[in-house]
Amino acid sequence: MIRHSVLPKTATAVRARVVFPVAAPPIFDGVIHIEGGKVVQVSAKPPAGVPLTDLGDVALLPGMVNAHTHLDLSDRKKRLGKPGMNMSDWVRLVVAERTTPKKKLAAVTNGEMQSIRHGVTTLADIATYDPFDMPTNECGPRSLRFHEVIGFSQARAPSAHSGLVKKLKRSKAEGAPQLDGTSMEGIAPHAPYTVSPPLLRNLVNTAAEWNVPVAFHLAESKEELDFLTTGAGGFQEILEQRSMWDPWAVPRGSVPLDYLRILTRAPKALVVHGNYLERKELSFLARHRDSMSLVYCPRTHNFFGHDPYPLEVAIQLGVRVALGTDSLASNPDLSVLNEMRIAAARHPRVPAEAILEMGTLGAAHAMGLGHLVGALSAGRYADMTAVPIPDGVPDAHNEILMAILGDTAPPCQTWLGGETVDVE
Repeated sequence: MIRHSVLPKTATAVRARVVFPVAAPPIFDGVIHIEGGKVVQVSAKPPAGVPLTDLGDVALLPGMVNAHTHLDLSDRKKRLGKPGMNMSDWVRLVVAERTTPKKKLAAVTNGEMQSIRHGVTTLADIATYDPFDMPTNECGPRSLRFHEVIGFSQARAPSAHSGLVKKLKRSKAEGAPQLDGTSMEGIAPHAPYTVSPPLLRNLVNTAAEWNVPVAFHLAESKEELDFLTTGAGGFQEILEQRSMWDPWAVPRGSVPLDYLRILTRAPKALVVHGNYLERKELSFLARHRDSMSLVYCPRTHNFFGHDPYPLEVAIQLGVRVALGTDSLASNPDLSVLNEMRIAAARHPRVPAEAILEMGTLGAAHAMGLGHLVGALSAGRYADMTAVPIPDGVPDAHNEILMAILGDTAPPCQTWLGGETVDVE
C-alpha cells in the first residue's frame, strides 16, 4: 500500500548536498523551507526556528512528472510481444489484453504505487476506465486523467463524442478532482487510425469549451504514416475486422501536420510519441510551444526499434519536450528517472539540465500544471524526490547530474506536498 509518514503539516525544512530547483540554478547545501504542503523558500540558509532534516549526500529534485502513461496495463509482469514487431500487430495484443473494469482499477492502483516508488509525483494517465470508480488515495501521485475516445467511422463518431461530453458533464456535476482550481481531467482522442479528423476536430473544440487539455498519439510508427497516405495496411485491417472501417474518414495523402493544425485549438495539446515527425512539423510545434508539447517515451521507442528520435532537432527548433513512460506493455517500469537515463545515453549532445527539465517542469507545463508542480520554488507544491549521488563525484552540479543520469540507483525518498511517502 501507499502511506504517508505521520507528520503534521507544520513548517519544516530539508537540506541536501545539492538541490536542483529546475526553475532556478542548482544550490549546494540547499535548503527547502516547506509550510502547508508548499515550498516557502529555496536557499542555502536554513529558516530560523524551523525543524531541519539533513538528507546527506543526495541530490534533491522536483518530484518526477510523467507526461504519458497507461496505468490500466500496470498489472503486467513483462512487455507484450517481441522487440521490433509491427505496431499494428502489437495493438492487436493490447486489445486482447484489455480486461474487466475491476481488474483495470486494480492495475491502475498498482501503477500508482509503482510510480510513487520511482519518485513520480504527478502523471498523465490515459483513462480507459471510469475515474469515479477509483478509490480515494490521498498518498498516490497527482493524476491528470485523459478520457480516451475511439470512433473512426462516421457512424460511430457522434456517439463517441456524446459519450465524452456526458463524462465531462458528470465530472462537473459530481465534482471532478482539481488542483488549486485547475481541472485534473482531459480528453484523449486515441490516434489517427482510431479517430477521424472530423471527430478529432469536434473533440478539440470540446476541450476548448471545457478548458481541458488534449493528448493524442501521432506519428508513432511508419505503419501509421502509410495508413494516412494510402488508407491501407495493418491498421486498416484492424478497423475492418472490428467493423469500424470507413474509407472516406481520412483523405488519401494525409500527413501528421494536418492533425497538428487541428490540435492548435486545444488549450494544451500533448503530441504523444512523434517518432516520425519531420522538421516542418517540429517547427510547427515550436511555433506553438505555449500550448503544444511533444511527449517522448525513450524506452518504448527503443522497444519497437524505431528510427533515431529527432530530439536534438526538436530542442534546436525550440519544441517543448516532455518525457513519458507509456505502459508496462512496452516498458519494464514506470520510472521517469530511468527514461531520463536512456535519453541521456541516446542523446549525449543534449545537456543534462535539459533532460532533467523534460521529466519535471517541461512535462508539468505540457499538462498545464507548471505553475503548481515540476519545480522547487516558492508557491509550488513541495513534491520532491531524493536521489543518491554516486561516490567520488566532485562538487560540480553538472557532473553530479550527469553522474546521476549515468547511474542506476532509484530514488531513496519521495515527498508529496511536503510529506514523505512510503510504499510497501
